[in-house]
Amino acid sequence: MITLLLADDQALVRGAMAALLGLEEDLEVVAEVGSGDEVLAAARRTRPDVAVLDVEMPGLDGISAAAQLTSELPGTRVLIVTTFGRPGYLRRALEAGASGFVVKDTPSDELAEAVRTVAKGGRVVDPSLATEVVVGGPNPLTHREREVLAVALDGRSAADIAARVHLSPGTVRNHLSSAIGKTGTSNRVEAARRAQDLGWL
Repeated sequence: MITLLLADDQALVRGAMAALLGLEEDLEVVAEVGSGDEVLAAARRTRPDVAVLDVEMPGLDGISAAAQLTSELPGTRVLIVTTFGRPGYLRRALEAGASGFVVKDTPSDELAEAVRTVAKGGRVVDPSLATEVVVGGPNPLTHREREVLAVALDGRSAADIAARVHLSPGTVRNHLSSAIGKTGTSNRVEAARRAQDLGWL
């Protein structure tokens, strides 16, 4: 029996996934959580074979939760199942130690098979996304550029961003300028949205 932890902030999606995977004779859902902050504690408590994580959740995102899990509970394999099939998310998920990455419109029998493959130590990656990652190359943004862009998403001024990330306004402007150039956009908000769409944040 392969035991599973499911993490998704949408209760309906999480419940449907639990019901579908629970129909498989060799799969058992032992824990369900609605935020990334709950993943590690639930995994410590239930020691699942596979954690099936969404990317965008309240608190800790699924990729950060994957990094925690693979570091602290290496016996639990991670499969990311997300609505957002972005190449940048795939790259970051694999770097965080995830063994699989599929989108939520994957048919239930294929999802079950992906769980089995990951549980056995294999890898499962959505083929179209894998191609985009190879063609698109790595994330060109530095850690600091990602940090300032994440704060810039809601249109904050350079001074506001500087206060939030504990840098000088001049340094923030330099990071924003560099990020705008790398994303091919014309201002900080466009750059932040473009980076988010590409899964770079």
